[in-house]
Amino acid sequence: MQGLIIDYAGVLDQDQEDQRRWQQLIEAVKEKDKAVGILSNEESEGQMADAVRDWAFRGVVDAVVLSGDIGAEKPSPAAFQAAADALDVPMNDCVMIDDDIMNVRSAVECGMIAILHTAFDRTAVEIQTLFNIEGEF
Repeated sequence: MQGLIIDYAGVLDQDQEDQRRWQQLIEAVKEKDKAVGILSNEESEGQMADAVRDWAFRGVVDAVVLSGDIGAEKPSPAAFQAAADALDVPMNDCVMIDDDIMNVRSAVECGMIAILHTAFDRTAVEIQTLFNIEGEF
């Protein structure tokens, strides 16, 4: 796997402690020379869009793709393709993390590995396994 794509709402938009842990895990993925991006069904403008874009502005992720910018929402294959393109990684070489089972299913149908996010600790173990990362997050 060469790319990790993460949903924002319901995954990254948690309390400060979870956000800190996500940032450490994302850093570990990037240290493996993997691309990391956020794919969110947010509009192009507004407070939530700014919060999502801030992750790229701070250099935590390599790319942010908002549905409002691309005209497609998850679970549409076009949304997943746009995120993979933003990372310059083939879709079938990406892992998608989302808290909506329909988005997870669609990502799998598009050839991605997809993980249903329910809790950070569980998701972290799966990411660590897929990207061969050791440590506590």
